[in-house]
Amino acid sequence: MYDIEFNRNEDSMKLFWNQIRTLGEKIEKGGGDKAAAKHKENGKMLARERIEYLKDNDATFYEIGLFAGHGMYKEHGGCPAGGVVGGITYIAGRQCVIVANDATVKAGAWFPMTAKKSLRFQEIAMENRLPIIYLVDSAGVFLPMQDEIFADKDHFGRIFRNNAKLSSMGITQIAAVMGSCVAGGAYLPIMSDEALIVDKTGSIFLAGSYLVKAAIGEIVDNETLGGSVTQSEISGVIDDRFPDDKSCLDRIKFIMDKIGHFETAGIDRKESVEPKKDPKEIYGLLPENKSKTYKSIEIIERLVDNSEFEQYKKGYGQTILCGYARIDGWSVGIVANNRVVVKTKSGEMQFGGAIYSDSADKAARFIMNCNQKKIPLVFLQDVTGFMVGSRSEQSGIIKDGAKMVNAMSNSTVPKFTIILSNSYGAGNYAMCGKAYDPRIILAWPTAKIAVMGGEQAAKTLLQLEKSKIGTVTPEEEKALLDRITDRYNLQTTSIHAASNLWVDAIIDPLETRNWISMGIEAANHAPITTFNVGVIQT
Repeated sequence: MYDIEFNRNEDSMKLFWNQIRTLGEKIEKGGGDKAAAKHKENGKMLARERIEYLKDNDATFYEIGLFAGHGMYKEHGGCPAGGVVGGITYIAGRQCVIVANDATVKAGAWFPMTAKKSLRFQEIAMENRLPIIYLVDSAGVFLPMQDEIFADKDHFGRIFRNNAKLSSMGITQIAAVMGSCVAGGAYLPIMSDEALIVDKTGSIFLAGSYLVKAAIGEIVDNETLGGSVTQSEISGVIDDRFPDDKSCLDRIKFIMDKIGHFETAGIDRKESVEPKKDPKEIYGLLPENKSKTYKSIEIIERLVDNSEFEQYKKGYGQTILCGYARIDGWSVGIVANNRVVVKTKSGEMQFGGAIYSDSADKAARFIMNCNQKKIPLVFLQDVTGFMVGSRSEQSGIIKDGAKMVNAMSNSTVPKFTIILSNSYGAGNYAMCGKAYDPRIILAWPTAKIAVMGGEQAAKTLLQLEKSKIGTVTPEEEKALLDRITDRYNLQTTSIHAASNLWVDAIIDPLETRNWISMGIEAANHAPITTFNVGVIQT
C-alpha cells in the first residue's frame, strides 16, 4: 500500500515523461508533413523509414540526440533533431551505429548541431569498435552559419578526419548516397569502406552545376556531373548503384551479415534475471521535491538483477553508495549518490546529495577496484556538489575530491552515467559528467544540470541585478527574482541538456536497464586498456 507522497511522486514522474514523449513525437516529424510529402514524391524514403527498414525486425533502435538543437536556430526556422537521425541498433544480428540525414529539414543541410551530433556518433563507433552506416542525403553546409561550422577543431572537417581514423582502426564504415551529397560532404562516403548510390535520386560531386558554370563556365546538368551512372561506371568513385532506396539498404544488410569480429573486452555476463522488486515503483520512489531525502538503494534494487546489490564499505562514506551487481546479466560496479541524512561514528551529521571526504575516498578506491577486475562502472547522479565549510576543508575535501576525480578520469573500464535528479557543480564532474567520457550518458525526465541549484543561483544573480539597477521596492525585488528564477530553471532542465547534447537521450526510467545493457554490449566490442591512475594523494 503506497502513501500519498509516493502517489504524488509517481504522478509527477509520469507527467514529466509524458511531456518529454509528446515533444519527442513532434520532433520526429522533422521538417513537417509538407516537406515529407515532397520527399516521397521524389521516390525517396524518409530518414526514419530508412532506419526502420535497415535494422533487424526485432531490434530496438536506441536513438541518440533526438532533442539536439531543440529551441535553436529560430531565425532560420529551427533544425529538429539537428537535421540528422541516428543511434545504436542491430543489422543482421550485428550491433552498429546508423546515421541518417533528414532531408526534410533544410534539405539535410548541416547546422552547427548537425556536426556536433554526427561527431558524437563517430565517437561512439570509435570507442566501442562498432560498424557505422551513413545514409547520406544532404545539401551540405548551411551557408548562413558557415562561420560556426566550417573551420574549428570540432566542426565539419572533423567528420572526415574521423572517417580516416575509423578506417585505420579497422572499423567498418558503409555509406549510401540516397540524395544530395555535395562539396566537402562528398568526401564522407568516399572515405568509407563501401560507397553505394541510389539511381536518379542520389548524386555526388564537389560542386553542383550552378557553381561549375560560375567557376569555369561549363554548362552541365547534375546527373551528368555526378549522378549514379557517372560516379559508378565512369569515375569509379562509387562502388555500386541501385534502382531504389530499399535495394540499396538490402545491400547494406548483405554486407553487415559478412563482417568479422574483433577481440572482446571480456566483460563478464551471466543469464539475465529480472529485479525482485518491481521496477515500476521507481516512479514513486524519486521525490518530486528535490530537497527531500530518499534511499538510493531502493532505486538500485529495482534496476539490478534479482535486486541484489553487494555494498562496498557499507558503513563508511554513506552519502555515496558503491557496490557490485548485475544488470541484464552484465557485471557492473555502481556508484550512486545517496540523498539521506546520516550521522557518522564521530557524531558528524552528513546531508545526502553532497559529497564528503569519506564518500569521495570510498568512491575513488571502489573505482580503482573495478578497473582491476574489468567491471564496467555505472554512475547514478543525484548530487548537489562537494560539501563546503570549515569542517570539510579541514578534513581534506579538496584532496579527497581530487582523488575521486583522478580515479574516475583515468578509469579505462567502460563508464555509463544516468542523471536521475540533481547534477550540480563539481558533483557533476566527479560522478562522470559529459566531460569525462562516459560511453553513454542519459537523463531521466527529472534531471537538473547546472553549476548550482536554481534557488541559490537566482539569489546570487538577483544581487548582481540590484547592484546595476539600484534601489528597488520589495514588490519589484520579488518580480525580478521570479523572472531570474524562471529563466535559470529553464536552462537546467533535461530538455535543455539534451538540446545541447550534454546527454545522449532523455529516457523513461523503466528503460534504464535496457539502455545500460545495450551500452555494455557495445563496449564489450573494444578491448580494455591497462588502468594507470597517475599521481594520486592518499
